[in-house]
Amino acid sequence: MARAVTLIRSASLSDVEYAYAATAPAEARLIFLAGACPLNDDGSTAAVGDYAGQAAKAMENMQAALSAAGAALQDVISTRVLVASTRQEDLVAAWQVVRDTFADHDVPSTLLGVTVLGYKDQLVEIEGVAAVLDS
Repeated sequence: MARAVTLIRSASLSDVEYAYAATAPAEARLIFLAGACPLNDDGSTAAVGDYAGQAAKAMENMQAALSAAGAALQDVISTRVLVASTRQEDLVAAWQVVRDTFADHDVPSTLLGVTVLGYKDQLVEIEGVAAVLDS
């Protein structure tokens, strides 16, 4: 299946393998994802107190939303990762899960520390945009 997303890397920006930009052709259908939250099927917050555990659940929920829209992780063109913490190590713990889940599809992302998120005990939320080519 042809993918719409082209990741753009620049050695002049970093010696780390990472896409700082991405493009999609004009004919691509864009999918704007609401923030994926670390919620269980019953609406409770998963992995209370665990940044990495909440990031994993949020990524699982993001994949379900992508699937419902006819897309997959490889169709994501950008993300924004929100972490309710002022500690850099908490942000890194969540980010590592996101990066590992995307694997070689290292989409441009913004990692932000925020003061509070919407659900009780919520520590992580992940927004995204995807692009697909419909046949």
